[in-house]
Amino acid sequence: MKLAIWSGPRNLSTAMMYAFGNRADFAATDEPFYAAYLAETGLHHPMREAVLASQSRDPARVSEWLSGPVPDGKTHWYQKHMALHLRPGFPLDWARDCVHVHLIRHPARVIASYAAKREDPTLDDIGYARHAALFDRFPGPVLDSADIRRDPKRMLRTLCDVIGLDYQESMTTWPAGPKPYDGPWAPVWYEAVHASTGFAGIEGPLPDLGAAQQDLLNAALLYYEAMHRQRL
Repeated sequence: MKLAIWSGPRNLSTAMMYAFGNRADFAATDEPFYAAYLAETGLHHPMREAVLASQSRDPARVSEWLSGPVPDGKTHWYQKHMALHLRPGFPLDWARDCVHVHLIRHPARVIASYAAKREDPTLDDIGYARHAALFDRFPGPVLDSADIRRDPKRMLRTLCDVIGLDYQESMTTWPAGPKPYDGPWAPVWYEAVHASTGFAGIEGPLPDLGAAQQDLLNAALLYYEAMHRQRL
């Protein structure tokens, strides 16, 4: 099985990758279109040069690789994809053979978390519109990060049942520290999850973003709420 796991940034996507990556039968790949996205957009993200050096910048070559065999002789392949990395015109033939899963998180939390690493995010930066378009093309089960954090075992078991995969207890914990399949951007973005050995608990009240980010929040909420209504 090839699992294409779609989300925007700061959506519990790395913890989910660690959950599946902790299974002996899964290979894991971290954001394979990131370099192609940076090359296409010219954006200056943290560790841009390291990202560009670590992956192919050609989306056709990335697509060809994803269409190939599961790496490392494993049975299954967890592919962590940022929806915003799949720019219009990037090939999507590889995705036809995947089982698709969509991770969402309330945009107030995403905006606050993203802005702590990279100031003044835009709607394109947090990926809600692009994710919604990809969800329409590749529908699949939707999981909200709040539900996962509330009861990881139940949500992972439910997801496995829906996609026809056996559930394993090893998915609820993992060793602390970096993982061999982390992207080179991990030192900037993965500090909290590297300190973890499992999913964090329930979050507190939504952050107050203030007036400057209210338009961004309102725009993202339209996409989030539509997908939230379809969550597991």
